[in-house]
Amino acid sequence: MSGNWVIGITGASGAQYGIRLCEVLLDLGLNVHLLISDAGWRVLQDELDWQVSKRQDELEKHFGGRLGSYEYHPNANIGATVASGSFRTKGMVVIPCSMGTLSGIAHGSSDNLIERTADVMLKEGRKLIMVPRETPLHAIHLENMLTLSKMGVRMIPAMPAFYNRPRTIEEMVDFLVGKVMDSMEIEHSLYRRWGDTDEQPRP
Repeated sequence: MSGNWVIGITGASGAQYGIRLCEVLLDLGLNVHLLISDAGWRVLQDELDWQVSKRQDELEKHFGGRLGSYEYHPNANIGATVASGSFRTKGMVVIPCSMGTLSGIAHGSSDNLIERTADVMLKEGRKLIMVPRETPLHAIHLENMLTLSKMGVRMIPAMPAFYNRPRTIEEMVDFLVGKVMDSMEIEHSLYRRWGDTDEQPRP
């Protein structure tokens, strides 16, 4: 299994979703290009106690030594490889996606690397998957989602399921990450599917 995937983490609550997705992809031997907004770093600090003053150390601690490789691109670096359509990738996942980032992508702003890379996915016809995390939603949020959905963007709101009887936060995270990986067309066993008789262990 091989290929490049771009993962964008923004300032919406739910940073654990993005980190867990990166971990699973790397453990499968895939290559991850990681983009984190400044607000995303703030949420990593607030929700997961990351030391954002030591960004590279934190990235290496969580993602180093796995089967796949990762490369971190600062969000201000719009000259990064992933900002060009000539750089080959399987697609991009923005997880979690703030409403500000969603708006920027829906309107083609390309004000930072996350927005520019998403714009590349749209123009090149590659997979673009977004995990919006906000509640309640007002009309502008919904209109922006509809705009992108009409362009083929897959919207996977950060909504946990309970039919599989999750016992921990980790199992709830794995369910959402598994739903994202379904849209990425990547095989996994992160959650028990409807009709399955066996619990799937967290790897």
